Amino acid sequence: MSFDTIIKDATTRMDKALSHTKDQLRGIRTSRASTALIDNVRVDYYGTMTALNQMAQISVPEPRQLMVKPFDATVIKEIEKALSKSDLGIPLESDGKVIRLNLPPLSGDQRKLYSSKCHEMCEEGRVALRNVRRDANKESDKLLKSKDITEDDNKGMHTDIQDLLKKFEGTVNDLQAKKDKEILEV
Repeated sequence: MSFDTIIKDATTRMDKALSHTKDQLRGIRTSRASTALIDNVRVDYYGTMTALNQMAQISVPEPRQLMVKPFDATVIKEIEKALSKSDLGIPLESDGKVIRLNLPPLSGDQRKLYSSKCHEMCEEGRVALRNVRRDANKESDKLLKSKDITEDDNKGMHTDIQDLLKKFEGTVNDLQAKKDKEILEV
């Protein structure tokens, strides 16, 4: 492995960890409705568990409302069942063609709970980033041990890897602050 390979690999892995953290944060409820809240809902569609967003058009007609319009109206009961079983706790209304999910305002306790969940997810993301740093530093140390690079090069590589980590951790911190603001917004 070379210096460039180690940095590219670390960057790619840190990008994946960051993407995973972003995806997890999208599923946390805030004061406003978001289609991401029901992205992970799976519906039994003729014996196959299918993602809701592949079976229906999901929109946000009002700030606190989600609307689900199935492409195939015959599966509306299955979609209702899947939404009811999900851990969202959002009451739903159906007229046989469209399902409306009206999000009740968050209580203070719910806001604190969602905020702490956000902090946990972001911390998991930071831990994943640090694990990538550790692996990259090990690769650099292997190159030093096999005398493919000098001690100065190894220190420089460790510094570059640390700078990369700081950049990605800064992004996670920004994501956390933004999500916290959305959650705590009244």
